[in-house]
Amino acid sequence: MAISPDETMVLVAAGRLLLGGLFILGGIGHLFALPTVAGQMAARGVPLPMLTLIAGTAFQIVAGVSLILGLFVPMAALGLILFTIAGSVMLMNFWDMTGEKRTRAIDNWQSNLGVIGGLLIVCALALGKTT
Repeated sequence: MAISPDETMVLVAAGRLLLGGLFILGGIGHLFALPTVAGQMAARGVPLPMLTLIAGTAFQIVAGVSLILGLFVPMAALGLILFTIAGSVMLMNFWDMTGEKRTRAIDNWQSNLGVIGGLLIVCALALGKTT
C-alpha cells in the first residue's frame, strides 16, 4: 500500500515530534534534578559533572527543538545519537552491575538502541536517502 507524499510528510513530522519531545522532556527533567544527576555522574567518574550535565542538557533540549521544527535535522539527529551513546556508556554501565540494576540498565540500553534507530531513519529521510 502506497501513501501520498503529503501523508509521508505527516508521518515523518510525527516521528520527529515524538523523538524531539523525548529529548526535550528528558532535558527538562534533568533541570529539576541537577544535583542528583550530577552526583550520579560524579560517582561514575565523569569529569566536571555539573558542567557536563548542564551542557548536555542544553544540547538535548536545543537538538530536540531542532528536530521538531525541522531545522538542521541531520545534524540534530547525529548529535543526539552521539549524546545517547555517551549517556548510555556513562550512566548505564550494565557491565559493572549485577541483579535487578543490571537488568534495568540492559533494558535502558535496548530502548536507547531503538531511539538511535529512529534518529538514523530521521537523518536519512532528511537527507532524502530512503529505501
